[in-house]
Amino acid sequence: MAELSIPQTQIAAIVPEQGGPVEFDDNYPVSLPGEDEVLVRVLYTGVCQSDLNTKAGTATGADGLPITNIKLPHVGGHEGVGRVVALGPNLTPNETLQLGTLVGIRFASRDIDPKVVGPTLCAGVTAYKAVRNAGLKKGDWLTVIGAGGGLGHFAVQYGLALGAQVLGVDAGAEKQQFVESLGAKFLDFTKCRDLADEVRRSTAGGTHAVVVTSGHPRAFQKLGDMIRIGGSLCIAGIPPGDVHLDVIKGLKIQGNLVGSLEETLEAVEMVRVGKVKVHVKVRPFRDLPDVYGMLEKGDIAGRIVLQL
Repeated sequence: MAELSIPQTQIAAIVPEQGGPVEFDDNYPVSLPGEDEVLVRVLYTGVCQSDLNTKAGTATGADGLPITNIKLPHVGGHEGVGRVVALGPNLTPNETLQLGTLVGIRFASRDIDPKVVGPTLCAGVTAYKAVRNAGLKKGDWLTVIGAGGGLGHFAVQYGLALGAQVLGVDAGAEKQQFVESLGAKFLDFTKCRDLADEVRRSTAGGTHAVVVTSGHPRAFQKLGDMIRIGGSLCIAGIPPGDVHLDVIKGLKIQGNLVGSLEETLEAVEMVRVGKVKVHVKVRPFRDLPDVYGMLEKGDIAGRIVLQL
């Protein structure tokens, strides 16, 4: 591919201060790549709950402590996918890396839709690791809390792809229709007098594993009561506070932090071959403030992707 013309400016969504509104800068400078860097023209970017938390000033690190070193004004986003348009001076084009290579957080296959790459490399890998770590056998029950969201709909499908029976928990008719269309059973937690009791009833005495993909306070209530003895719990959503569990049942409890390279390749391959379908709605880049509002309300089924 011939050398590409690199503009001097670009459009960027800026957060001038945490907790404040998003502003758009139509003349944000384009940085040339450093010695061992590449410059990527972003085509699409997913919008993640962690982006919203960073904007609001409520983001935490892997240690659970608040992230305080965010440089302001802040340009958010981490689910971008695009094509390489420039190589740094120390880089030589090869079969893996050259102008036009499709990349996200990591490299992407040539035969995968660019719109789904970003969400898969973040939400998809996170969900896949959580489901894989549950150690489910074929026919075991997996309950996904927050099943209709960007993270949850991945967990539902990875569970089904690995042979589990899946019960999705979320709220509203739209989420019910969506989750059931993926092949899972559904419980509306807003209509359950006792969610744990309903889960036990729906899973023949208790689910073998729970994956929590929501940050809603009710998502963390009575989790241990719905899991059968020796089952597992993985929390991929961000709890709003302390989580209380009865550990006498011999539960395996895990947190979750994205995934390894091996898990990334496996998660992406399931998407590439069609075992998992990424449900995205494409919106213009300048709709970002509206998308943040929808995220805050939990109104998004699947994932919203912004086109730049």
